[in-house]
Amino acid sequence: MNKDSLFEMIQLKNVTQIYWDLSVAELYEQAIKRHEALLSASGSLVFHTGQYKGRTPKDKFIVKDQQTTEQVDWGKINQPFDPLSYKRLKSKILSYLQDRDLFIQRCYACSNPNHRINLWILSEGPIYSLFSRNLFLVEKDPEKRKHLLPDFILIHTPGFRADPETDKTQSGAFIILNFDEKMILIGGTGYAGEIKKAVFTVLNFLLPQKGVFPMHCSANFGKDPQDSAIFFGLSGTGKTTLSIDSTRKLIGDDEHGWDDSGVFNFEGGCYAKVIRISKEGEPEIYQAALRFGTILENVIINPQTREIDFNDESLTENTRAAFPIESIPNASNQLAGGHPKNIIMLCCDAFGVLPPVAKLNPEQAIYYFLLGYTAKIAGTEAGIQEPTAVFSPCFGSPFLPLSPKTYARMFKEKIEKHKPNVWLLNTGWTGGAYGIGKRIALETSRRLVRAILSGELAKADFVDEQYFHFSIPQSCSDIPTEILHPSKSWKDLSQYEKKARELQALFAQNYHALSLA
Repeated sequence: MNKDSLFEMIQLKNVTQIYWDLSVAELYEQAIKRHEALLSASGSLVFHTGQYKGRTPKDKFIVKDQQTTEQVDWGKINQPFDPLSYKRLKSKILSYLQDRDLFIQRCYACSNPNHRINLWILSEGPIYSLFSRNLFLVEKDPEKRKHLLPDFILIHTPGFRADPETDKTQSGAFIILNFDEKMILIGGTGYAGEIKKAVFTVLNFLLPQKGVFPMHCSANFGKDPQDSAIFFGLSGTGKTTLSIDSTRKLIGDDEHGWDDSGVFNFEGGCYAKVIRISKEGEPEIYQAALRFGTILENVIINPQTREIDFNDESLTENTRAAFPIESIPNASNQLAGGHPKNIIMLCCDAFGVLPPVAKLNPEQAIYYFLLGYTAKIAGTEAGIQEPTAVFSPCFGSPFLPLSPKTYARMFKEKIEKHKPNVWLLNTGWTGGAYGIGKRIALETSRRLVRAILSGELAKADFVDEQYFHFSIPQSCSDIPTEILHPSKSWKDLSQYEKKARELQALFAQNYHALSLA
C-alpha cells in the first residue's frame, strides 16, 4: 500500500502540505514558527496544553463492534461508542483537516520484534509529532522507515472540538479506539499524554491474545540483563524516579510486556513528572529535561530570559518532560531484560500505616496487584480535605480494555512459573497520616530498593504485620528501626490502630467488589 492508497482508504483529501517524519530540529523550527512552543534557555521546548492538563477518562471510548462486543470489559472505564456515530465523527475530522498542514510520524511500539505494532501518527501540530517521535520507537534506517506501513493509525486534532449532542461524546474532547478499522481518533484536548495512553490501551487489548502480559510498570536490570526488576505503580508513587539508578540499566519507565523470553519496553521514550524536580534529587531526569529535543509540558518559563521554573505549579502539578530514553545515560540499548527476579509494587500511603517495605507471598502479591492501591492527598484536587484511598486494579485500570481478572490471571501465571520475590514499597507517609507525619525520604526509598535488588533484604529476619499480615524486615542497614515498623513511629498508638483498621476495611471492601465483578 502506498501513501496515496492509504489516504484514499481513510478518505483524507485536500491537505495543504504533508510533513513526513521530520527530524527533531525541523520540528523545533515548525513549532516555534507556528507559535506552538517557546525555546528554553537550556535548549528544551516548552508548550502549554490549554484547557486540559491531564487525561480525561470520561472522554475515552471504544467502538462497539463484532470484535469488541464480547471481549471488552464494558462500564465506566470502557465506554461503548456506536459505529455509525464514529463514522460521522471521523468524516467531520477529515473535513476539518482539509486545507491544513499535516505532520506524520511513522514509528512503532514494542522493542521485541515479535510483537511490534507499526504506528502512523497524524497530527495537525508539529509539537505532537515531536512528542510521538520522542515517546515511541523510531526506525533508524530512513529507507526502511519510508516503507513502514501501519498496523494502527492515530489521527490527532486538538483544535477540533466535538459537539456532544450530535457527536455522542461527553464533551468537546474525545479519545476513540476502533479495533475493527485499526484507528484511533483524538480531538478537543491538547494534553499529549492522551496519545501515549491510547496506544497503551491498544496494546493492552491485543497482546494478551498473543499470551503477552502487558504491564503499567518501569523496569531495569543489573550487570546481567537476566537480573531484571519491575516497578508497578500509579502516578506519583516513584515509578520513574526509583527505576532510574546509575548502577543499573533502565529498560523503560512506564509500559512493558512480559513474554516467554522476559520483559521488554513498549516505548522508546520517557514521560516524567517534573514538578519540583532538582538536580540533587533526580539528576538523570533533571538533565534530560533540559536537553535539546525534550518537550516540557505545562512547565513555566520566563518569557524574557527563557529560564525554566520547575517549582512553579501555577498551571498544574502535572508538569511533564517527554524525551527519548537515550537521554538517560544508563538506558539499555535493547530495551529488554530477562524474567524479573524482583517485583516491587509502589504506593504512596497518605494514611501513614503501611510499612515502607514488606515482602509479599504469592497470594498477597495477586491480592495487591488486583487492588492497585495508592492515595490522593488533600490539596491536590478540589474537594479533597483528607487523604483519599485510590484503587486502580492492576495499577492501570483506565488503560485496560479487558477485565482486570484477565491481567491478574496472567500475573499469577508469571509469578508461579518464574518465582520472583515480590515486595510492597510505600513512598508515602510515616509517623502519622498526611498533615501529621512526614513523607518517607526519597533516599530512604532508594536505600530500600538497593537492599531489595542486591538480595540483602531477602536475607533479613521478618515479622508479621498484624493488620495486613505483610512480612516486615526487622532491620535494614542505614534505616532506623522505627521507620520499618509504622506503629513504632506514631506518637499516639490508638490513632495508628484506628487508621490501620480504616484502611484495612477499604482494602477488603474494594477486593470484594472486584471479586463480584
